[in-house]
Amino acid sequence: MLTDSIKTMKKPILFALDDDTQVLRAVTRDLKSRYRKDYRILSTESPSEALDALNDLKKKGEVIALFLVDQRMPEMLGVEFLEKALKIFPEAKRVLLTAYSDTDAAIKAINDVNLDYYLTKPWNPPEEKLYPVLDGLLEAWQQNFRPEFDGIKVLGYQYSPLSHKIKDFLTGNLFPFQWLDAETSEKAQEIIDLHKITAADMPVVAFPDGSCMENPSITKLAEALGLNITAKEDVYDVAIIGAGPSGLAAAVYGGSEGLKTLLIEKHAPGGQAGTSSRIENYLGFPNGLSGQELTHRAITQAKRFGIEFLSPREVLNISTKDGYKSLELDNGDCIRTKSVIITTGVNYRKLPAKNVEDYTGAGIYYGSSMTEAKACEDRQVYIVGGGNSAGQSAVYLSNFAKNVYIVIRKPDLTSSMSSYLIEQIDKIDNIEVVGEVNITEIKGENNRLSHVTLESLNGNIQEKEAQALFIFIGNKPYTDWIEMNIMKDKRGFIKTGRDVVLDADYKNSWKKDREPFLLETCEPGIFASGDVRSGAMNRVASAVGEGAMAIKFVHEYLAEI
Repeated sequence: MLTDSIKTMKKPILFALDDDTQVLRAVTRDLKSRYRKDYRILSTESPSEALDALNDLKKKGEVIALFLVDQRMPEMLGVEFLEKALKIFPEAKRVLLTAYSDTDAAIKAINDVNLDYYLTKPWNPPEEKLYPVLDGLLEAWQQNFRPEFDGIKVLGYQYSPLSHKIKDFLTGNLFPFQWLDAETSEKAQEIIDLHKITAADMPVVAFPDGSCMENPSITKLAEALGLNITAKEDVYDVAIIGAGPSGLAAAVYGGSEGLKTLLIEKHAPGGQAGTSSRIENYLGFPNGLSGQELTHRAITQAKRFGIEFLSPREVLNISTKDGYKSLELDNGDCIRTKSVIITTGVNYRKLPAKNVEDYTGAGIYYGSSMTEAKACEDRQVYIVGGGNSAGQSAVYLSNFAKNVYIVIRKPDLTSSMSSYLIEQIDKIDNIEVVGEVNITEIKGENNRLSHVTLESLNGNIQEKEAQALFIFIGNKPYTDWIEMNIMKDKRGFIKTGRDVVLDADYKNSWKKDREPFLLETCEPGIFASGDVRSGAMNRVASAVGEGAMAIKFVHEYLAEI
C-alpha cells in the first residue's frame, strides 16, 4: 500500500521500495526527516504495486528524482525492478539497499542498470552513512532537472482544423496549455505510447490528473474544465448575449447594481478585442494591454459582482412569451428573462478566394494570430485587412515570422488604421504593406496552405510562398440567428433608439406610447450595444460605454413593467 497520496502540488518524488516492513518504515522515516520540505516521499513493500504506481505517476506528469530499492525481495530482485523502472523514469537516480552478501550483485548492477550507488544495511547513523550520499545524488539530479509544464497538454497535428479549434478555445477562455505536435514532439510521442493513442484519436487533451479526452467536442471539453454550460435560475432580470467588451461591461454594471444577470457566450469572452495582442489606445493604460488581459480583468470583475456566466452556449433565437423574453439555446434549453441586451458584435467576412475553405484551420485563420503565432516561426505570413486588428496582429507576428505581408486593396493604411499603429509598422523591418492587391486563389500541399495568388488592381498576377494567412476583413454583424422581427439596416446591423423612430415601418413595429430608449430595439425590453448596433463607433472604449449605458435603460424598462 502506498504510504502517501498523489497531491495537486507536485514536488519531485523520492521512491522507496523494500518488502521488509520495519526496514521500509525506517527508510521512510529517515527520508522524510531530511527531505520532506523539497520532495514527496512515496514507499511500498510490493514491486508489482510499485510498477503500477510508476505508470500512473508518469501519466499524471509526476517526476521521480531518486529510487531507493532493496535488492533481496522474494517477488522481484531490486536490480530487476530498477531495469523496469529505468524505462519509465530514465532520469531518476538509482540507489540499491544491500546486505553484505549482496555486494557482488550490487557491483554488477552498476553496469546493468546504471546504478548510481549502493548502500549496505544498516545505514545508521543516517547523518554519516545515508544523507551525504543522497545529498550528492540529488544535487546532481537537480542540476539537470528541467520541470515539465504542469497543466493541460494538447496533442495533435499542427494543420488540423480541429486542433486549431481546441487551441483557440483554450486560449480565448484563458486556460494555459502546452501544444505538442504529434509529428515532431518527443513528449507527444511519450504520451501517445503511454496512453496507446492512435492517429484517429487526435487531437487529444491531456489533463494534469493523467486523464485524456480524445477528439473532444468543445462542449465536452468546457464541461471537463468546469465551465458553466447550464443556466441555474428560472428567471433573470437581464440576459446579455455575447461577452465582448460591451457585453462584459453590461455584466459588470448589471451585477454591481443588483440585477439578476446572465451573460451568455458561444465561444470565449472578449470577442474580437480578446484576440488583440496589444490595445494601446484604451483609456487608463498608457503602456497598452492585451485583449486577453482586458478580458481576464473584466470577467473576473463581473463574476465578483455575482453574475452568472454561461459558456460555451449559443443562443439560437429570441421570442416573447407571457410578458417574458425567451432565449432558445443550442442544447434545447429555454431561458426566461425580463430584458435582453444583444452584444454579439461582428464576424470577419470570408475571404472571396478560390480554395479558401479547403485550408481554413490548416494555415488559414480568421483572427486568432496569438493562438498560432509560435507555428509561424521563420515562416512567410500574410495578413489580409487594413484595420487595427490586422495591424496589431502584424506587429505581434513579426516577432516570430520571417516576413509579414499586409495585403490591402487601398494604396496604403492611412484611411483604415490608427496612426500610432502605422508608425509602429513603418519601423519594423520584416513587415511589408502590399497595397492595391487582392488574394484570389489559395494553393496547398499535404493538406496545408503553401502558396497564395496575388492579383493587383491593374491585372498583374503573382504566386507567393505562404505558410500562414490571417484574415481580418470587413465587419459582418452577427445577427443572422435572430428570427424575430427586429429592425436592421441594409448591412444587417440592429437599429436602435432614434433609428427605430425614423424607420418607415416604425408605426407598425413599436407598440409603446413612449419612444424607444437610446439603445432599445423595435422590441421593448430588447436592447443592442457595441459593434452589432447600427451606427456604432467600432472602438473598445465606445463598446464598453454602450454596455454600461444599456444597463441604465434596462432599469428604466424594468421600472415600467
